[in-house]
Amino acid sequence: MRDDAENILGYPIATASAADCVARVMTWLGGERRGRYFACANPHSLEVARRDARFARAIRQADFIVPDGVGMVIASRLLGGRIRQRVTGSDIFAGLCAAMSRKGGYSTFLLGASEDTLLRMKAKMAQEFPGLRVAGLYAPPFKAEFSAADNQAMVAAVNRVHPDVLWVGMTAPKQEKWTHRHRHRLAARFIGPVGAVFDYYPGNVRRPSPLFQSLGLEWLPRLLQEPRRLWRRNLISNPRFLLRIIRDSALYNLDFSLRSK
Repeated sequence: MRDDAENILGYPIATASAADCVARVMTWLGGERRGRYFACANPHSLEVARRDARFARAIRQADFIVPDGVGMVIASRLLGGRIRQRVTGSDIFAGLCAAMSRKGGYSTFLLGASEDTLLRMKAKMAQEFPGLRVAGLYAPPFKAEFSAADNQAMVAAVNRVHPDVLWVGMTAPKQEKWTHRHRHRLAARFIGPVGAVFDYYPGNVRRPSPLFQSLGLEWLPRLLQEPRRLWRRNLISNPRFLLRIIRDSALYNLDFSLRSK
């Protein structure tokens, strides 16, 4: 376990701030190693991973895992951890793009969503991050499982331009499993599976106001907007996750009490 990570249900969750995570990635971009990636952990994703071994492996083997959700902050507090603020995929996307733009000379690639969405993302990025070059776009077919030909086409599109950073927007757990499976084939130094960014950044989905975000209630307006898609996440996965955390917290407190005697 890294010094800047703590154990939450068997996953090494980063305790570092978004700025520190971005700074770490910037140092990686100066090296030769390729295929590093990060993952976002929230109560729903960790519940899904209980039933999906490939997804669990993709999260655990990430180079760092951010606490993407207020539930992760609550879990850390109950377990005596140090996480006091969530770090989202949007935080890493915006922070890393801004850092690369300021320094200049970096390129990125957008993989996922529709061609229209990618073009709108590219146009907005050109305005907000003028020092960062969007080297390529690729909208894969919308299907539950990609064929070998689909995967080869995606990898080839990325590798033609050798981007420093590849952003993947395919929704979880598909994007994490795809990244984990193909990371060593991709000519990108860093890969970010950030599906929600491909909804929020171009304006396809409106992100809740900063007030809801700061109060840890971002899930509420999203649930009201998309109840059919998100009810299971908020009304089943989150309570199950919390029960597991309460169990682990009781064990942690019992162990601490015994060691203190």
